[in-house]
Amino acid sequence: MRIGVLGTGMVGRTLSAKFAELGHETRIGTRDVAAAMASTEVTRDGTGTLAQWQENNPEVPVATFADAAAHGEVVLNATSGVASLDALRMAGEGNLEGKVLIDVSNPLDFSRGFPPTLSVCNTDSVAERIQEAFPAARVVKTLNTVGAPVMVAPSAVAGGEHTMFVAGNDQEAKSLVTDTFLRGGFGWKHVMDLGDIKSARGMEMYLPLWLSLMQVGGSPLFNIAVLT
Repeated sequence: MRIGVLGTGMVGRTLSAKFAELGHETRIGTRDVAAAMASTEVTRDGTGTLAQWQENNPEVPVATFADAAAHGEVVLNATSGVASLDALRMAGEGNLEGKVLIDVSNPLDFSRGFPPTLSVCNTDSVAERIQEAFPAARVVKTLNTVGAPVMVAPSAVAGGEHTMFVAGNDQEAKSLVTDTFLRGGFGWKHVMDLGDIKSARGMEMYLPLWLSLMQVGGSPLFNIAVLT
């Protein structure tokens, strides 16, 4: 399958590399390819600059948002939640039409330092705003409730005995994401469908608690399990 990943930070890199490892033809998108490849900024995961990461992952070309979205049969939004709508507009509405759009973003606003606030919450979510702005896209919210390493390797935490959530209006799109990627590709054992896209509100508002848990535990390698 062809995958277009928007966002070249730690999450975008982690997911792009995993998609490529699974045999999907993957492109990773950024606003300005030349500027991004020339940047000396490094990510916290130890993969270095984008140019260094791409050198180690030559099977994943770096493209513009629009080129990555046009390439993908499935598009994944791994940009910052506060910038997601702008990034998706750059990707182009026509390049998203009819496609499954996996949203892993979170509305974390660091403009006032740490801890961040939520730029949208309670009665709205980033995922809902994306679905409203791009009504022909099939938005599925998932993976935003765990750190990047856990997204693609759930077995690293408690042998995988913990829970991933999905939300979205399109049941067929949620099934594809769950069966092809979450269960089939990444190895998630427990996936809970929370319902329509409004359920993304709770998924996104969980992030302040996630940040507190990470600070206390000193590691992003954790998750929660829903037990009934």
